[in-house]
Amino acid sequence: MSSAPEPANALGVITSGGDSPGMNAAVRAVVRSALLRGVPVFAVLDGYEGLVAGGDRIRALRWEDVGGIIQRGGTIIGTARSKEFRTREGRLLAARHLVEHRIDRLVVIGGDGSLTGANLFRREWPSLLDELARRGDIDRSEVERYQYLALVGLVGSIDNDMVGTDMTIGADTAMHRITDAIDALASTASSHQRAFVVEVMGRNCGYLALMGAIAGGADYVLLPECPPADGWEDELASLVTRGRAAGRRDCIVVVAEGACDRHGTRITTDYVRQTLQDRLGEDTRSTILGHVQRGGSPSAFDRWMSTLVGAAAADEVLGANFDTGPKLIGLRFNRVMRAPLMASVELTHDVGTHIANGRYDEAMRLRGNSFNEMLQTFNALSRALPSSTPPPTRRRIAVMHGDGPAPGMNTAVRAAVRLGLDAGHTMLGVSDGIEGLMEGRVRVLDWRSVDGWNASGGAELGTSRWVPSAAAVEQIALQLAAHDVHALLVIGGWSGYEAMDVLARAREHYPLLAMPVVCVPATINNDLPHSELAIGADTALNSIVEALDRLKQSAVAVNRCFLVEVMGRYCGYLAAMSALASGAERIYLHERGITLDELRADVVRMRAEFSAGKRLSLVVRNEHAHPQYTTDFITRLFEAESAEVFDVRRVVLGHIQQGGNPTPFDRIHAARFAARAMAMIDQALERGDTAVRCLGVVEGQLTSRNLADALATCDRHTRRPRKQWWLDLAPMAERLA
Repeated sequence: MSSAPEPANALGVITSGGDSPGMNAAVRAVVRSALLRGVPVFAVLDGYEGLVAGGDRIRALRWEDVGGIIQRGGTIIGTARSKEFRTREGRLLAARHLVEHRIDRLVVIGGDGSLTGANLFRREWPSLLDELARRGDIDRSEVERYQYLALVGLVGSIDNDMVGTDMTIGADTAMHRITDAIDALASTASSHQRAFVVEVMGRNCGYLALMGAIAGGADYVLLPECPPADGWEDELASLVTRGRAAGRRDCIVVVAEGACDRHGTRITTDYVRQTLQDRLGEDTRSTILGHVQRGGSPSAFDRWMSTLVGAAAADEVLGANFDTGPKLIGLRFNRVMRAPLMASVELTHDVGTHIANGRYDEAMRLRGNSFNEMLQTFNALSRALPSSTPPPTRRRIAVMHGDGPAPGMNTAVRAAVRLGLDAGHTMLGVSDGIEGLMEGRVRVLDWRSVDGWNASGGAELGTSRWVPSAAAVEQIALQLAAHDVHALLVIGGWSGYEAMDVLARAREHYPLLAMPVVCVPATINNDLPHSELAIGADTALNSIVEALDRLKQSAVAVNRCFLVEVMGRYCGYLAAMSALASGAERIYLHERGITLDELRADVVRMRAEFSAGKRLSLVVRNEHAHPQYTTDFITRLFEAESAEVFDVRRVVLGHIQQGGNPTPFDRIHAARFAARAMAMIDQALERGDTAVRCLGVVEGQLTSRNLADALATCDRHTRRPRKQWWLDLAPMAERLA
């Protein structure tokens, strides 16, 4: 009689160092991706402490063990910093415990210190096993079987301080906490005409401080990588004084915890507070946000990003080539990227070394172009204050919206107006989109006109989905001439793009229309040409995910299927990404279509799963997924075929997805777009270039394209690009659920 085969070698997953929101989503993805490949998975509880302790601190995980955790903050498997693991004896114990559980593959989720420790462990692994065999703690056969330790690292850090990945797990959620806090403080500051100094995390990285300052509309920011020039206290006092003279009631200064001056002396929150109080003689308060930045449910981005990198980490470590060394899995341009682990860690350490040695230019170089560009944008926005002698007016630039409202439109208008004023332009606001332009509803916007718009949802200028007919074009041309408009900035969606295309085609007959035009993508549908991400989509996605979280909580006492319809018109971005971020198990998209056979199979599957003890099923449907198989039809079908094993609830989220204040990402995105658009308009006016162009983010880069050429890459009937980067992610959501 043949003996049973030995169990396959297993995979271990560890969360180490400081916790960060999104770690649970990564753990879930690692576990389920490995189980789908038939590989046993063990959780190491409490980080390296659990690895050293062994026993029940290394626990096998089943599929259901990681169910319902994607929305939870922190890490369900615990984390800790271990002194014992830093010793050779501690690592010997850790190696012994891994061999006992047949683990020779590790996914470590943590910061640079945790990943450095993991790499040391991996390098020592052969010698550790050899020593354990000599001591009789393991057999020689086990040395042979487990001779290599495969390692993959994921960066769990709210600071977003790892070189080699655009975002780290937890950074986006931390930005939400910071922005919410600044918004709340700004209202109090305005009420009392008070200054607030806000300290955020970031020992050697100013990402949270800089992006928080932009998203929160702060007046001044202090970063570790780019200390202020000597005498910065005078500059700060002058900035606040001029703001007060202009009628501004609030003042917010953001300080990174590692901020220092050019001589390496730390700039504390209390020092900034005292400086403002002494020099201005007004009430100034300080707030240290502390660990609140780490806590709470992860944002939609941190959920879907962590899911992507977690699944990729499992695939990488299970297919590891031991000759190539450990890998870091991160995100680059919204795509999974792989980089040599220690090269990324060493570059990250280099930033700290450069800061400590006063080589700030080198530190900023390692932060990358995007970080430097956003610092320039913030500086321009914060210094563009009105004065008693405005600079000579150069050109008149009109700003308007097109299509439906999207959170972040106001942020973009505010940034464009203030940057335009800073450059000496007269900025004009067009009310109610192209209809308002045709009727002459145009007004001059000054600095105060857009005060408070940074955090405001909706569209203060008003918007319209109307696309002008040939008969209306002449009236629009006359209005542009009457208001002496030299350039147009259009912030909006499909209708705005189509309206500008109509005007561009009419220039041959109406020369008055010949002027620079820049279209900035702003729509929750994320369906515009030449841009992988539009302003407003992130806010809508977070609104959907928050609603799905509440729905899941409401179903604890019943067996229930929720069929949730989300917006997007013919583009399934919101449906696919919300499913990925919420753990939904089925997605219906127009891009993939729906068949009756698929619906029948879904009902059969759900009946079997609910009969086996399942309590909740979450299905997300794009609003135009199919003309016949509507949300109502699918609901009735599921109800009729449920065999009373589960009940069905239909939920149409509706316009709640368009509402709410913009997320930090959408605010930062809007400021970045507005800065580039105003620079493009400046350049076009100087050159006499009258092209109509649209801005977009393509593989992480802000680029522009001729509008007509961009529209040619789309299906005009469905109003969406023919190629969509996110479409391949939908199957992953279903596979992991």
